[in-house]
Amino acid sequence: MDYIREFDIRLEREMYYAGETVCGNVILDTVENFKLRAVRVVLRGKAHAEWKVVVSGDRRTVKDDQYFVDDRAIIWGKDKPEGNVPILPRGLHQFPFRFQLPESSLPCSFESKPGFIRYYIKVTIDIPYASPPQGMKYFTIIGPHIDCMDDQYLKPMIGQDKKTTCCLCCERGPVALRAQLERSAYVCGESIKLRADVDNQGEEEVRLKVKLLQYVEYFIDRGVLGVTREVQHPVLEYRGEPVKPGTHAKWDSAQILVVPTMPPSMVGVCRLLQLYYVLKVNLEFEKSGEDLQMHFPLTIATVPFRIPNSANQPSVKYGNSTSHLPKYANLTLN
Repeated sequence: MDYIREFDIRLEREMYYAGETVCGNVILDTVENFKLRAVRVVLRGKAHAEWKVVVSGDRRTVKDDQYFVDDRAIIWGKDKPEGNVPILPRGLHQFPFRFQLPESSLPCSFESKPGFIRYYIKVTIDIPYASPPQGMKYFTIIGPHIDCMDDQYLKPMIGQDKKTTCCLCCERGPVALRAQLERSAYVCGESIKLRADVDNQGEEEVRLKVKLLQYVEYFIDRGVLGVTREVQHPVLEYRGEPVKPGTHAKWDSAQILVVPTMPPSMVGVCRLLQLYYVLKVNLEFEKSGEDLQMHFPLTIATVPFRIPNSANQPSVKYGNSTSHLPKYANLTLN
């Protein structure tokens, strides 16, 4: 439109939690008067999953959508104006809008190839006898609400395993691994509290390996079974020093396992996808390639751990997710 010099959508903030109010302005700078029925605004939160499958030799696309928020408002004019269409005078105009996000648990903004979760403001300038100009502004939801202080996450998790090797009729000493996870929920930027004891009474060196994995499961409802897809991403990995035969070693994660910026756990808040994390602790035998292993479910939360009655409570900031993981702007400890 030649008579519209500027058309913009500006939000007070770029990131929100469930239950907060999304406030902003539609900016319209015009160089002449023109007829305008209405300025329409839509707030929408949407999940989308899509990929290709082979059915009876044919390659087909399967897809599905889920909406979490779908609110609409007219911030100038009327839905169906009676009589003459009103005229918007030339000049700079600001049309404010407000939307209340639902209090229910909202999944976080998320971007990946098989699916995404997006929240956005869409504005339509309803001009008679012309194609209506439209604009979109995306924003980020931080969620769902997961507090590291919930009782279910504060209980320590302990795993242990041992292996005894035999050579013909001669039995060797056992190799034992014991690991303890102090608590099972962490926010990004925090160090995972893990301790491990290695008792190597065997005949070959062993090495401790710790890996944090992200699993994303996608589901599209197609009849009784539906269509599923799972994607796995390594988040971080640690490989320790060799533990020689006949020795005992203790290991503390301290500042080694720091959770990078990434999406929080999402289980049961979105019909199309769920996201969870597993901490794998392995004891690898250097020569035979065999290993001992144990898995700990790990929750990535959105509310950090706090020490009761402490004057120094953790502060949080926002950042973009690690490059090798699906895109997300999450909170991290400052």
